[in-house]
Order: sequence, then C-alpha cells, then structure tokens
Amino acid sequence: QVQLVESGGGSVQAGGSLRLSCAASGYTFSRVCMGWFRQAPGKEREGVANIGGDGMASYVDSVKGRFTISKDNAKNTLYLQMNSLKPDDTAKYYCAPCGARMGFPYWGQGTQVTVSS
Repeated sequence: QVQLVESGGGSVQAGGSLRLSCAASGYTFSRVCMGWFRQAPGKEREGVANIGGDGMASYVDSVKGRFTISKDNAKNTLYLQMNSLKPDDTAKYYCAPCGARMGFPYWGQGTQVTVSS
C-alpha cells in the first residue's frame, strides 16, 4: 500500500527556513529515486529536488544552494531543508517518486509553505 504523508510546512518571512518531511510507505528508499514537488496557485506542479537510491541529489536551478534534500532509508522518510526562503517559494509541497506526473495515483495532501516579504 503506497502512502505519502508530507508535513513541516508553515508561514515564514523571507530569509527564513523550514524543514519538510515526507513519511512514505510502499517504497524501498534505498532502491528508488524520490523527489519533492511544489505547486503554486495557478501554476503547474514542478519538481524541485530529487534524490536517487544511491543518495545522489539534484535540484532545479531556482533552489540550488538554498534547498537540501535528504532521506533516512531506515525510516522511509524524505526531507527537504529549505533556507533563505523567498516569496516565490510559496506553494504546496509534495513528495513522490522522481518524475511523477499529475496522473500519479498516490499524491499526498501536501504541506503548505507561505513566505512573506
């Protein structure tokens, strides 16, 4: 049974930090690539960071140097440390396997991040 539960969002001022968590079931983290996605109002969902089964991470340019993706294979938990937050980072954040599209049937409820200027 696949289940993805995101948490850790909140409201912060620009320059602040948040750490998101994603508790996952139905995946073996050491074998799959997992990612963080976000969707702002009126915009398409976009991937922001991926981490492979081997721990290799990649980021979209807009978050490079500010966000860090990590995972705990034993806990099947994915993290996203977000520093130097900007108002443009305001969105609902989701976790899913890398490359997941809107038709992916197991999207979680997401966690809202709001950054004020």
